[in-house]
Amino acid sequence: MYKNKLLPYLLLLPALTVLILFLYYPQVEVFILSLHRVALLGVRKVFVGFANYQKIFSSPKYYHSLEITLIFVAAVVLIGLAISLGLAVLANQKIRGARFYRTALIWPYALSPAAAGTVWFFLFTPVAGLVNYVLDSTIGIRPDWFGDKILALALVTGAAIWKNLGYNVIFYLAALQNVPKELLEAAQVDGAGAFRRFWKVTFPLLGPTTFFLLTMNMIYAFFETFPIIDIMTRGGPGEATNTLIYNLYRDAFRFFKTGVASAQSVILFLFVLILTFLQFRTVERRVHYGA
Repeated sequence: MYKNKLLPYLLLLPALTVLILFLYYPQVEVFILSLHRVALLGVRKVFVGFANYQKIFSSPKYYHSLEITLIFVAAVVLIGLAISLGLAVLANQKIRGARFYRTALIWPYALSPAAAGTVWFFLFTPVAGLVNYVLDSTIGIRPDWFGDKILALALVTGAAIWKNLGYNVIFYLAALQNVPKELLEAAQVDGAGAFRRFWKVTFPLLGPTTFFLLTMNMIYAFFETFPIIDIMTRGGPGEATNTLIYNLYRDAFRFFKTGVASAQSVILFLFVLILTFLQFRTVERRVHYGA
């Protein structure tokens, strides 16, 4: 199609330049740093091979952070998608004010993770938070949301789910509106109830959307929830919310363990890559495209 063989490469050059400068080059540099012990803010580097990786894999603290991360990610993805699907089904009903309700469901996604964390922090502050005021006025309790390990983890999980609800609802709404009405009417004629029509007809047709959201929510939970944790709990109490991405941040920018933090970055990247690969090899086979 192109008479000039160089033209396609020239058209791709801007995108390739951005990818090389801001994606591939930093990844290579991080891997190189992971093989060094870095001192004096990067001025001095000593090659140590895989010593940083050995240090990480021999640390009980790192395995605890991995356990917390897996619990956190599983809760954010599974609970978040379940709630989003339920809200999307409700928002898809033909009722008065449907546009207003849809907008209200979507708007939290417009907030940055830092803003979402700030909103939840002030709502659940034990001393002056609105939630504790209501609980104290009604049933006489004032939970210490940020001092209890289980409550703190549940709180940051809830904030992360709430922040991403709008994103999920948008895609589910679009998918629900594209479900062929003829199939639902045929199932209704055959005597299928509302729940059975949803489970046997609608939900399988939402497979591609659910698979896409499963992948995107997993990436979000691993990488994009750092501001929420930093503002709300800073990894506490007692390392209860110290996820892998937050542990990496602390080692890099608080304790200045650049080599160890770089190794953690490589490990986290490979871990998410493997999970995504397994997800494509297993879950995608059960996804049905088309009616």
